[in-house]
Amino acid sequence: MTIPGTHLEPERSIRGKKILRATPNQAETLTQIAFAAKRHWGYPERWIQIWSPLLTISPEFIATHDTYVAYMDGEPVGVCALSVEKEKASVEHLWVLPDFMGQGIGAALFRQMLSRCKYMEMRILEIESDPNAQGFYERMGAKVVGEHVGEVDGQPRILPVLEIVLIC
Repeated sequence: MTIPGTHLEPERSIRGKKILRATPNQAETLTQIAFAAKRHWGYPERWIQIWSPLLTISPEFIATHDTYVAYMDGEPVGVCALSVEKEKASVEHLWVLPDFMGQGIGAALFRQMLSRCKYMEMRILEIESDPNAQGFYERMGAKVVGEHVGEVDGQPRILPVLEIVLIC
C-alpha cells in the first residue's frame, strides 16, 4: 500500500518514525543534518568547509529532486535525495543525525529510495559513498563497481562507487 500521490511505502516498524517528502522550506534544517552527519566521522573542519557546497541542500534542490525526510517522534533526524538521468538514479544525499545512527533510520531512508527507483523504473541505483558509509551500502545490497579518485586539501581521497541493479 502507498500513500496516494507520493509513492511512499507504509511506515516501517520503528516507533515514532515517519518518512515524508521534503519541502523547500526545510532546506536549512536538512543542511544542518548533513553537516552534523559528516562531522560525526571526525573530518577536519577545513574539509567540512571545502565540502560545504556538496553538503548544502537548497530549496531549489529539494524542489527538483526526490528528497525525503525521516522523522522520529515528530523531529527531522535524517534526509535522503535522488537524482535521475534516463534509467539511472544516483544517491545525492543520505544523512542521519549522529544521535539517531544505528536505529534503522538510514536503512528506512535507503529503502524509500529503492522504492522510488523501482516506481520510476530505474535500471540502476548508483552510490558514490563516503568510505565510512561503504559497509552500510553493502549491507543494503550494493556492490562496489569502481572508485572515484580525487583529493581534498591536497590529500588523496578515494571514494567507493557502488551500484544496485534494479531491473535486469
